[in-house]
Amino acid sequence: MTEVVVVPGYEALAEVYEWLISDVRLAPAEFAASFDDVVGLLPSNAHVLDCSCGTGQLAVGLAGLGMQVVATDASEAMVRRTAELSVEFGAAVRTVRADWEELPGHFDDATFDMVFCVGNSLHHAVGARGRGAALESMSRLLRRGGRLVLTSRTWELVRARGSRLDISDRLVRRNGRDAVVVYRWEIAPLWEEEHHIEIAIAQVGAAGSVLVRSELLSCWPYRYDELEVELHRVGLRTEMSTFDPGAENYLVVASKV
Repeated sequence: MTEVVVVPGYEALAEVYEWLISDVRLAPAEFAASFDDVVGLLPSNAHVLDCSCGTGQLAVGLAGLGMQVVATDASEAMVRRTAELSVEFGAAVRTVRADWEELPGHFDDATFDMVFCVGNSLHHAVGARGRGAALESMSRLLRRGGRLVLTSRTWELVRARGSRLDISDRLVRRNGRDAVVVYRWEIAPLWEEEHHIEIAIAQVGAAGSVLVRSELLSCWPYRYDELEVELHRVGLRTEMSTFDPGAENYLVVASKV
């Protein structure tokens, strides 16, 4: 028997999000270690914001390094799971439900030494105007010389492949259960139009039952060159970039001028 759960806005996926995290980043310490190059730039006892915290692996990992960490997300379910993970690991992480444009209402300007926006999150900002507002909020919260760390899909590649269905060719095991991960891409004709990604986690039970949790997510892609211009527009100077037109993802580190 197959049961399907469909809820918009990461509320359903929050319960099974660990199936979307790679094996090498599943543990909080390992997730934080994947950013060693930029974390090493921070002062001791740094103030850090993870403003797309997901289920909290990065935030909890950074807190384990002695940093003062705040984790925010637009999804209440994600924030709840981050708080649960911080309790599990005994990590001091403050959690707040807030989208990017709400951040200045929760924190003073120039509060943080580093802001993380990782996990391919920025494409959920609504178009160029929403993306610019999100980046402006992140920039405001950085101290002068502080850094924004951002990861992104290479949308030039995603769009070139067109609408499609991507089904994982292996079972992923988490918490003693196996699941298949499926992505369905709806690519709009124009860059500036709303695109969709449907993500489904099909968990396989011991008795052969299948529980599918699925969400249809809206996204607005952007070219790398556009992102560079938008970062500079909000007072951030690109310090490091791994952008490669042939690579699936890239990292950008931009400092507050």
